[in-house]
Amino acid sequence: MAKKKKYNYFKAYETLTELAVKEADLLKEAMVTFEHASGLSDVMEQMHDYENAGDDINHDIFEMTAMDFMPPFDREDVVQLAQALDDTLDYIDDVLGHMQIYAIKTIPENALQFADLIRKSCKALNAAMVEFQNFKKNKKFKHLIVDINSYEEEADTLYKEAMFHLHTVENDDLMHVLVWSRIYERMEKCCDATEHAAAIMSTIMLKNV
Repeated sequence: MAKKKKYNYFKAYETLTELAVKEADLLKEAMVTFEHASGLSDVMEQMHDYENAGDDINHDIFEMTAMDFMPPFDREDVVQLAQALDDTLDYIDDVLGHMQIYAIKTIPENALQFADLIRKSCKALNAAMVEFQNFKKNKKFKHLIVDINSYEEEADTLYKEAMFHLHTVENDDLMHVLVWSRIYERMEKCCDATEHAAAIMSTIMLKNV
C-alpha cells in the first residue's frame, strides 16, 4: 500500500504569499490605469478570485492541522500564521472593494505610493516565505523580515503624511476627504498585516532554533 504523501504546509504558505503579491500587483495596476470607478468591476472579480483561492488554502491548512499527528511546528502557530496571511489577502481585497463602492473619481499621488509599499511588503513576505522552511540556517530570511518591518514603518509615516495632505491641501471636496481617509486606513492595514505575519514567522523561528 502506497504511503500517503504528507501535507506540505510550507508550500501552502508560499502559495498564500504568492496570491498576496498577485493581489498587490492588481491593486497597483488598477490605480495606475484608473479612469472611472465603473471600470473596477472586472478587476474586482479577479481580486475576489485570488482571495477565494486563499480561503480554500486556509481551509486545507486548518483541516490538516486538526488531523496531523506531527505538524512542522506548534499547531497554534500553524493556524496563526495561516490566519495572518489570510488577513493580508482580505485587506488588499478590501482596499479595492472600497475604491469601487465609494465610486472614487481620482487617485491621489499618496495612494499610488501606498500601493507601491503594499506591493514591496508582499514581495518581501513572499521571498521570506520561500526561505522559511530552512530558516534555521538561512540569514537571508532574517534580512527579509527586517525589510518587511521597514516597509511597515514607511507605511506609518506615509499614512500620517497622506492624511495631513488630504485634510490641508485636498480638502475642497468633503467627500473626497472622507472617502480617502477610510481607504488610507485600509491601505495601512495591509502593511500592518504583512508585518504581523512576519512577526509570527520570527516567533516560530525563535521557538524552533
